Amino acid sequence: MARALYIHWPFCLKKCPYCDFNSHVRSSVDHAAWQSAMIADMEYEAKFASGEPLQSIFFGGGTPSLMPPELVAALLNDAERLWGFAPDIEITLEANPSSVEASKFRDLATAGVNRVSLGLQSLDDHALKFLGRLHGVDEGLAALEVAQKAFSRVSFDLIYALPQQTEEDWHAQLETALGFGTDHLSLYQLTIEPNTRFATDVRRGEFVPLDDDPSADLFDLTREMTANAGLPAYEVSNHARQGQESQHNLTYWRYQDYCGIGPGAHGRRGGIATLRHKKPENWLEAVTRSGNGLRDESDLRPSDAASEALLMGLRLKEGVDLAALGRRFDFLPAQLVDRNSLTTLTNLGFAWEQENRIGVTERGMPVLDAILGDLVHTELVGA
Repeated sequence: MARALYIHWPFCLKKCPYCDFNSHVRSSVDHAAWQSAMIADMEYEAKFASGEPLQSIFFGGGTPSLMPPELVAALLNDAERLWGFAPDIEITLEANPSSVEASKFRDLATAGVNRVSLGLQSLDDHALKFLGRLHGVDEGLAALEVAQKAFSRVSFDLIYALPQQTEEDWHAQLETALGFGTDHLSLYQLTIEPNTRFATDVRRGEFVPLDDDPSADLFDLTREMTANAGLPAYEVSNHARQGQESQHNLTYWRYQDYCGIGPGAHGRRGGIATLRHKKPENWLEAVTRSGNGLRDESDLRPSDAASEALLMGLRLKEGVDLAALGRRFDFLPAQLVDRNSLTTLTNLGFAWEQENRIGVTERGMPVLDAILGDLVHTELVGA
């Protein structure tokens, strides 16, 4: 059963130009009420525990780094009471690199957080303005310095393949980033998602996205530089020194069970998909009424679960064990992937196969979405 717990804190202090939680901006929050509701939501999920201790906890969502450290400590104490903690549990908190949030880092570490994921997003002020970030480079780097002193493990993210970005620009920025000495980096290419501010700006001609070929060149440069620095990619966009991979995210990518509590949180447990109410008021009302914030709790068809497991697992450098996956969901390996596509992709150097495992090569990772569309068996995707 679940080895991981995701705690979603939905509140932001200021509107974010590109996230979907703008309606959750609050000038004040009744933390006592939210603490009681979060604990009740945890207690409901803990009823399904199998006795295995938690390996990881992740605080995400709006601005979890603005949670009072006392609230974080209380939630961690109750999580340990309900599940128990593995000796080397990873407890991560997402944070924006503002001076206000950085001022809480030491207290959050004292509360039990031992890893922070810092949303730097760029080391260029012009790019930060384009991305809609409220912090500047100097403030971001100051927050990184505080984080490295407060937490034993620090990761930060950057976004590249921005409009008109050159290899020289990205090389210089990534070289600087690698010089900070963190053991984990999340490096994402800018993608234009439907129904976002960026999609609207592109449609209006505000900017032109970087073409596929230069984007692919930047991807290759990223893989080369991080590998040379001892932080090779273990997932399509995530890089770490050996042993410093995000254990919580590996739970997702390896399709293991996890509990999700708080507004809008997803979860997976025992073949059941869980979804909490997204709007904070609706979630809080549901917890008050029913003792949990569930909006939906539904059985996953084995075909859907197997498809999800493939789509997640093939993001990883380690790939997927088809035999183990088949046993788990009662499929033959031949039913999981399109054998003809796998052979073709392997011959072209985009995929690999070793005994029961298959995966995507370095050459294939830049076009991962297209490969998944060809490789994952249509009988599963369409089932």
